Amino acid sequence: MTRARWRAEAVLSLLAIVIVAVAVPLYFAFIPNHVHTDPAAVPSTTADVDAKSHAAAVEKARRLARARLVEENLPGLSVAVAVDGAMVWVEGFGYADVDHAPVTPLTRFRLGALSKPLTATAAALLYERGRLDLDAPVQRYVPAYPHKQWTVTTRQLMGDVGGVHRIRGDNNDAMPVEHCESLDEAVAMLKDEPLLFEPGTEHRYSIWGWVLVSAAVEGAAGESLSRFMLRQVFEPLAMERTSVAETEGLDEVASYNLGSVLGARLGIKKASLQPDYSCVAGGGAFLSTPSDLVRFGSAMLKPGLLKASTIAAFQTPTRLASGASTTYALGWTVGTMQLAGKPARMVSHRGSPRGGSVSLLIFPDLGLTVAAAANVSSASGINPFALQVAEAFTNHQP
Repeated sequence: MTRARWRAEAVLSLLAIVIVAVAVPLYFAFIPNHVHTDPAAVPSTTADVDAKSHAAAVEKARRLARARLVEENLPGLSVAVAVDGAMVWVEGFGYADVDHAPVTPLTRFRLGALSKPLTATAAALLYERGRLDLDAPVQRYVPAYPHKQWTVTTRQLMGDVGGVHRIRGDNNDAMPVEHCESLDEAVAMLKDEPLLFEPGTEHRYSIWGWVLVSAAVEGAAGESLSRFMLRQVFEPLAMERTSVAETEGLDEVASYNLGSVLGARLGIKKASLQPDYSCVAGGGAFLSTPSDLVRFGSAMLKPGLLKASTIAAFQTPTRLASGASTTYALGWTVGTMQLAGKPARMVSHRGSPRGGSVSLLIFPDLGLTVAAAANVSSASGINPFALQVAEAFTNHQP
């Protein structure tokens, strides 16, 4: 054997050892596809609701849910549907933890950006009571936030046109890694950040703008965001399983991430630590269940918690200084979808917190509200699944 050949074989042998040393632990660090292999065998737990008049829609949606778990390798999925404010289907599928703790209707999911419409509702209540001027400089309610090169208002922040960002390497808002004991600590992180653009001239998804909205709610309410939300939103709507993450308790779902190497899917990996959302407050820190989200969504269909005029105003897309309309209102995405072959106005929001995916859809003209949540990051099919469920309930009217 020549020296060159010997060296080549030695290098290849060493490379093989390295690959095995890395690949084997990596493989066993992930839960291989699939958690569920047979849709019919996926376990589920239902809530006791009156679904008789919607039995056909429930059966259709149930099959869709079971298929979705298998197709996307989701450990768990939870869904709820209400028609004209009445809950007609609530069911949890699969596992809150792959150690076989089940998803139940009580299992709570992190909401991420879907926290925004909840916080917007707190602002709406304060607006109705004359305690929050949406068009005043935000410093009226958050004096700790320094004046910037342009004036920014709470309305602009809620429409994601305020220019408040902390942009980092990937050109997106940087999630804070710190723990905040109060909103003051989160606001302090914005002290030296200039506005990214003149408020009202651009629309750009913002995490940090909603930190300021949360602080404005606290300033106008004269109490903590979590306390105001509990007394004024969650308790009136019987949202007993909804809270700020800092007050988390039992039955929170375990979080999982999708894994891949060189394009090959390795399965899912359980998050070693739950993310800390304390600094983002009303921009992403809430925990809830699809049932509670449907209760909340149903309250946005008609006057009750809020006046009809307020609901309409907060669901009207923001206009830029140029006159162009965005698809984002004050805490809500607004658009039109085809359901049962007909256009239907849809008010919605989704969230993609680390280790989860969640969607809330409201169809005001149909009286229909759908919420779905899974415990895997970036589960791209959750919003399409929620739309399929809405379609099923539209096609199978009693």
